[in-house]
Amino acid sequence: MPNFAANISTMFGELAFADRIAAAAACGFRAVECQFPYETPAEELRGHLDEAGLELVLLNAPAGDVAAGDRGLGAVDGREEEFAASIHRAAAYAETTGCPRIHVMAGCPTDGGATQRFVDRIGWAADLVVARGIDILIEPVNRRDVPGYLLGSSRQAERVISQVGRPNVKLQFDTYHLQIQEGDLLANFTRCLGIVGHVQFSSLPGRHEPDQGEVAHHWLFEQFDVAGYDGWIGCEYRPSASTFDGLGWAKRYGISEPVSP
Repeated sequence: MPNFAANISTMFGELAFADRIAAAAACGFRAVECQFPYETPAEELRGHLDEAGLELVLLNAPAGDVAAGDRGLGAVDGREEEFAASIHRAAAYAETTGCPRIHVMAGCPTDGGATQRFVDRIGWAADLVVARGIDILIEPVNRRDVPGYLLGSSRQAERVISQVGRPNVKLQFDTYHLQIQEGDLLANFTRCLGIVGHVQFSSLPGRHEPDQGEVAHHWLFEQFDVAGYDGWIGCEYRPSASTFDGLGWAKRYGISEPVSP
């Protein structure tokens, strides 16, 4: 049975952020993930998790000035100090909340030395958090939505992970991005299974619930089980309307809108 984590950055947007963890628990989720939780103090976030009885299984390191166009700092020249500060901040949040995974975004560098820079910085980040039991994840992102993003395929991510050479550096396999970039999702997933640390999904087009669009996600979830993947699958989708009304796709997995007494 797939293990689903509600993404509280994209789901339950009809609620205040502080209420989304409880809402996820009420729907039957056993875990949540979050893109950038940094507006909520880590201790407060931990309190919400403990009260709801949920795990936080993934967070992103700060990605720079997103409003100004930053999409991560991992490979961008001249941002060494900001990158280091972002990893220290993410590690502190992860340690306080018990989160075992940090996604580090590469960004959109413009120089030829970017890949080696990313390898070096990811290695440094992995060494910083390994004693805390935390994995560093890297994710290919489609270049239609994010032109110039460094990592554009699962094979490129594989090469980076191999070059970094740390056991706590793993692949974040997002079906939305990888269907756009390369397709052949199951074959690529199976090839990468030994380094997959986390999965995310959303439909395409639209980035909505998985029971629509061009990918047969229910079949894919079954095949991930068959392949032996027993990690978390993050629901990083934007609900078509109400989050609660859109949970029909999840009833077969024991997740649904709470029934009022």
